[in-house]
Amino acid sequence: MSDVASFPYVAVKNPRGEIALRPLLPITLTYGGATVETTGLPDTGADVNVLPCHLGITLGGNWETARTGLQLSGNLARYEARGILVSCTVGQLPPVQLAFAWTQAENVPLLFGQVNFFAEFDVCFLRARNIVEVRPKSLP
Repeated sequence: MSDVASFPYVAVKNPRGEIALRPLLPITLTYGGATVETTGLPDTGADVNVLPCHLGITLGGNWETARTGLQLSGNLARYEARGILVSCTVGQLPPVQLAFAWTQAENVPLLFGQVNFFAEFDVCFLRARNIVEVRPKSLP
């Protein structure tokens, strides 16, 4: 396995139908024996990782037994959120455990925030070259 992974920015349509480039990362989520391959958006302004409702259900998460007590802010403040730990593999990098705020919101992407994606990875946005680089945190 490599110690750095590079990914191209991905062209996506925004709500107005315009094409926008986003640094979407390919990720494999594993929880309770279930695995989902998807993409996630690193968001340096997000305090926490956010898992949309449908992904938590697809992974076999149980909303009723998930840890409660999370309050999201911004446009997700009106939705209830619960804590869930998920094993995540970004590209071919070694897997890490990430803590997510599993939200009941459906219209939200998988988001990687300060807790704890950016605590586990160094991320370099090379927007002029349309590349995002991800490195596991350095060990002391």
